[in-house]
Amino acid sequence: MNPHAAAGGAAPAVLVLEDGRAFHGRSFGAQGETLGEVVFNTGMTGYQETLTDPSYHRQIVVMTAPHIGNTGVNDDDPESGRIWVSGYVVREPARVSSNWRAERTLEEELVRQDVVGIALDGTRALTRHLRDRGAMRAAISTVETDPERLRERVLASPQMAGADLAGEVATDEPYTVRPPEGVAARFRVAAVDLGIKAMTPQRLAERGCEVTVLPGGATAEEILALEPDGVFFSNGPGDPATADAPVDAMRGVLESGTPLFGICFGNQILGRALDLGTFKLRFGHRGVNQPVQDVHTKRVYITSHNHGFAVDAPAEGPFATPYGRAEVSHVDLNDGVVEGLRLLDRPAFSVQYHPEAAAGPHDAAEHFDAFCDLMAASTDPSSSSGRSAEPAQS
Repeated sequence: MNPHAAAGGAAPAVLVLEDGRAFHGRSFGAQGETLGEVVFNTGMTGYQETLTDPSYHRQIVVMTAPHIGNTGVNDDDPESGRIWVSGYVVREPARVSSNWRAERTLEEELVRQDVVGIALDGTRALTRHLRDRGAMRAAISTVETDPERLRERVLASPQMAGADLAGEVATDEPYTVRPPEGVAARFRVAAVDLGIKAMTPQRLAERGCEVTVLPGGATAEEILALEPDGVFFSNGPGDPATADAPVDAMRGVLESGTPLFGICFGNQILGRALDLGTFKLRFGHRGVNQPVQDVHTKRVYITSHNHGFAVDAPAEGPFATPYGRAEVSHVDLNDGVVEGLRLLDRPAFSVQYHPEAAAGPHDAAEHFDAFCDLMAASTDPSSSSGRSAEPAQS
């Protein structure tokens, strides 16, 4: 029997990495060919949210959980209007969908949105390879049978380092997310969309925020013209070193003293606004089980992550910035990566992970409350305009 033969009637497919290693399997999803940076996600749940997270733009995602597609696909859980991954790798696709909310199978959705995927037995070997060698460019194909020819196309494809992608996933026009019925509007928030997930403005709206989501290229003048009580910078794809416009916008917001909160890509933008550097991680953090520690309280949060870049900041003590003193607020316990920044003389802070938890644990949801506390303090005439960012503790 040919070990590369497809099973269950699916077409043969091949995954080729830029270092030449090839993995053979069977087609899962659309037929064709796709290229991107191959990364792995360790989450055991939330595959629909992963697929529709704009931060995965131009990436081929390998799921380490062995069974994917068990609960099918519905129209309520997507984090954006489309699937953003460029390719999908699973070990064993579910043969049937079993959930009362399912409207179609995962494979039907991949075909509908023209997403090329592959099912292969070697996802563990592939993950170990990426962990040891690092994330790299790759291709999945159901039409090219020669791995060497496919590798040539991989080597000709663009690197993630230096990629300016936020503008490709952000909204073109502003839109507003209002508090749900029964929740009074307390604050006006301007959210800069660098690849925002749908759950994020919802989490803010649940806390009484009327959120106006702006295109990623919004300037400080356009943001502040809304007279917001606070400004939010979202997650997003690509290399933060290319995001000069959002950095300039954030600096304008910091100058104004308006409360500011950033997550993921927004954390990296804050780092750059403070004149810190950023760098590419070997294989990144992607999944819903990353342990992060608050450096002051020593509390450990289990958090949801999706980032391949990080901020290079001094780990010990406060450091000087153009906007006063700042410090690292959180670190990843697996590798010591900076997971949060806090200004001590202005109302601004950020975290590298995803407190909206779609999907993932809700340990870090209190960061939205901390942002609301900053806005409340800023709008209170008796409070100090130079109040520092102090995330809620428990």
